[in-house]
Amino acid sequence: MIRVLIVEDEPLIAEAHRAYVGRVEGFEVHTVAHTAAAAMRAVAEAASTDEPIDLVLLDIGLPDASGLDLAAALGGLRPGPGIIAVTSARDLDVVRTAVARGVVLYLLKPFTFAALRDKLEHYREFRDALPAGGTAVSQHDIDRAMAVLRTTDSRATAPKGVAPHTADLISACVRDAGRPLTAAEVAAAVGVSRVTAWRYLERFADDGLLARETEYGRAGRPQVRYVWGAEARPGR
Repeated sequence: MIRVLIVEDEPLIAEAHRAYVGRVEGFEVHTVAHTAAAAMRAVAEAASTDEPIDLVLLDIGLPDASGLDLAAALGGLRPGPGIIAVTSARDLDVVRTAVARGVVLYLLKPFTFAALRDKLEHYREFRDALPAGGTAVSQHDIDRAMAVLRTTDSRATAPKGVAPHTADLISACVRDAGRPLTAAEVAAAVGVSRVTAWRYLERFADDGLLARETEYGRAGRPQVRYVWGAEARPGR
């Protein structure tokens, strides 16, 4: 089993990632950390045992430190874990810095289960491509392993019927609103039809990135509002 540490400061999103990882054969969640300090402590403690953490799903924006600095610090541990950045950061300098500090794969939020599964499976293939139990590898071994990381399944990261630009606009609208929004409110703010907004919002809700809040009025059908991440209030 590949032991995974999830580093995510928003509890709702962290639990969604935990559920996703649990659905991929061969992977198990070792720990969930909400801060860089907790993540560093978890990896260091596990490294001293017979069951070190193999892989970190790392959010870049953490409350107590930069995820990029945490990636560099994790690289100094032995054994050091692999790192997949799971973030909404799209700045090219951030991407370059992430790679320079040991991030092997980069997954943009919001994403589907299929997209995360694709990254996890590529990481497993990368590990399997390297000889086990020693330090002697050939150029062929290294090239084969690195080629696995360069191969991605665009169908997983861009599901049928999902336009990345529209997904970005809708997710940003709900994330930045600071309050629950209806599909009609999102549609008006983004400039798409209500049906289109509803379809994307439902996909994000199914993926665990936002929560639904149902309001029951005096007349008519219940109204559903959507709220992002840690702002969600369970049980409503």
